[in-house]
Amino acid sequence: MSLFVVATPIGNLEDITYRAVRVLSEVDLIAAEDTRVTGILLKHYTIKKPLTSYHKFNIKAKTDYLVGLLKEGKDIALVSDAGTPGISDPGEELVSAAIESNIEVVPVPGPSGIITALSVSGLPTKSFCFFGFLPKKPGKRKKLLESLKDREDTIIIYESPYRLEKCLSDIIQVIGNRELVIGRELTKKFEEFVRGKASEVLEHFKNKKAKGEVIILVSGSR
Repeated sequence: MSLFVVATPIGNLEDITYRAVRVLSEVDLIAAEDTRVTGILLKHYTIKKPLTSYHKFNIKAKTDYLVGLLKEGKDIALVSDAGTPGISDPGEELVSAAIESNIEVVPVPGPSGIITALSVSGLPTKSFCFFGFLPKKPGKRKKLLESLKDREDTIIIYESPYRLEKCLSDIIQVIGNRELVIGRELTKKFEEFVRGKASEVLEHFKNKKAKGEVIILVSGSR
């Protein structure tokens, strides 16, 4: 009985490891953030395994259910819609519960939006900090940014395209007009990287509205 934490493509379906395909083909059940999204991946690789949903709205009930199956001797793969489960995606609770129940948890590494964006950002990679999605409320968002302004490492943030302009404006106001990079739709057909001063990047997206998933990388204080 093992829980396999399987990284899946963040966009391009070819970005998956041989091991991940094998594990997904061998487990008894796949717990997916969205079964429809994972279904596309499984169909692409001709993997026919039962799916069950595991997302933020059913975490408690499904964690207990899945741990119960693991205790019965089932092998389960945990996947998110894209990238590595548990990193700003469901998974942390199930991993912790499995560990507490002395169930083997096996990482099957692969794509990560954070590392993908950082590797081509041109910003320092020796040290970095990741904060997921910033708070939606402006006051809380600015408070968090205030706590980051003196950090010397590269700051990485996820953001919705609908809040990107407000987020960039807050970064300029609170952290300053630093060098930053926007990675958008990584590994997909319309992948885009926009680099420059925060004010320049903001102006870019005022003229060309962002679409798709966005990662912001901000240079540290130095």
